[in-house]
Amino acid sequence: MAQKSKKQNKPFRPKARRPRGFEDRPADVMRAEAALVASAFAVYDSFGFEPLQTPAFEYADALGKFLPDEDRPNVGVFALQDDDEQWLSLRYDLTAPLARYVAENYDGIPKPFRRYQAGSVFRNEKPGPGRFREFTQCDADTVGAGGAVADAEMIMVAAEVARAAGLGDDQYAVRVNNRKLLDGILEASGVANTEEGAMQRLQVLRAIDKLDRLGEDGVEALLGEGREDESGDYTKGAKLNPAGIRAVLGFTTASDPDREVTLATLSGLVGISDRGKAGVDELAEIDRLLTATGFGPERVSFDTSVVRGLGYYTGPVFELELLAEITDRKGRPVRIGSIGGGGRYDDLVSRFRGQAVPATGFSFGVSRFVTALERMDALVAAAQPPVLITVFDRALLPNYFQLASELRAAGIRAEVFTGSGNVTKQLKYADRRGVTLAVLIGSDEAAAGEVTIKDLVLGAEMAKAIETNEEWKSARPAQQTVSRDQAVATIRDMMSE
Repeated sequence: MAQKSKKQNKPFRPKARRPRGFEDRPADVMRAEAALVASAFAVYDSFGFEPLQTPAFEYADALGKFLPDEDRPNVGVFALQDDDEQWLSLRYDLTAPLARYVAENYDGIPKPFRRYQAGSVFRNEKPGPGRFREFTQCDADTVGAGGAVADAEMIMVAAEVARAAGLGDDQYAVRVNNRKLLDGILEASGVANTEEGAMQRLQVLRAIDKLDRLGEDGVEALLGEGREDESGDYTKGAKLNPAGIRAVLGFTTASDPDREVTLATLSGLVGISDRGKAGVDELAEIDRLLTATGFGPERVSFDTSVVRGLGYYTGPVFELELLAEITDRKGRPVRIGSIGGGGRYDDLVSRFRGQAVPATGFSFGVSRFVTALERMDALVAAAQPPVLITVFDRALLPNYFQLASELRAAGIRAEVFTGSGNVTKQLKYADRRGVTLAVLIGSDEAAAGEVTIKDLVLGAEMAKAIETNEEWKSARPAQQTVSRDQAVATIRDMMSE
């Protein structure tokens, strides 16, 4: 019998590799994201919203418009077939699970139902720069409240979240539009309420969304017959008539810093369209409530160029946008733009119940928001590193853990070194952890009822000027010995300096 080769006997060792489109998030990122979510949750709580946690998996058919193909339910979403042969999918967002929850518990929940939630969502899409298959969203929604009052409140929530995240009022803006306005203008321009008309509306939305990149002339071409770009590619236009093109272009430039001026301009543009008039009335109600509560135009403006998901939303729609100057690592200007938004969506819950259930909400991507805050130097201070209690003598472990407990009771992070190695190796560990204070208690200190506290940062600076062992021994840079009963107070004082 042939002897097995050494290669065949070698145990299988999988290659350590991270799946494409997924991230590992280290401690500093996790702390920043947790702080941002906590700030947003505090705002949601202050407005009377309640937390809700839905599962990461939903039945695939509950995802509605996000399920691209009934025969291939794992396209666009991550899906698997359960033992009862029903397809389960990782949630695509937090809104579809909310709609399912409301429909399933409709008779037992108060209405309006006001909830907030944060959690991972998943997209089975090709990953790329800044495009991930898993990311965290943080949402607040009101289900069961029609009219612009709930929308106005959600706009206030967005502005307050920006403030709670540490942004100044000159560093962000909430920009508001209304789906009904453009519908009214297109209706007045002769776009039919048919399937063909719906395609025209979609083309108009796509054209408006390119206003920043193509300018008015490029958008005008896309609203008409079409446009050929520099590469020779031709994009078919929406084929609006000249009057319709003028009306849409007038709509995109109707915004004014004064919200009342914008409302007056829009009233003229929508003409006799009932849907357009309803859109103006809703913005007027939003303006009335914002003005009464001190949300001036420097925080919230009406901006008709906002087309955020107008094909999904049914009424007011808004974006939270960063205004601050941001540069990349090479000093080049970077435009972050929208970091969150929301609006009214009245059709989602009706999929389950067959009856109209109004809803409005706000959502932001946590990682994107944190990245923006980091580039603006607006992140909250990182957590204080723990005080490291080094282990000189394992017989003194009870003493070490007792001191650690006292520090924690005083609100100070503390860690007893649980690895192996002498004090030199422990201090190297402290350096890699970013520890600033270390506690040294040997048998002599324990017998004398004392502890030695070493400032590692200051000690490193002082050590640069020490040239000999004699100087080192006499200086013992940046450390002090105090009585055991003064240890916690001394450490607190040293941390505050």
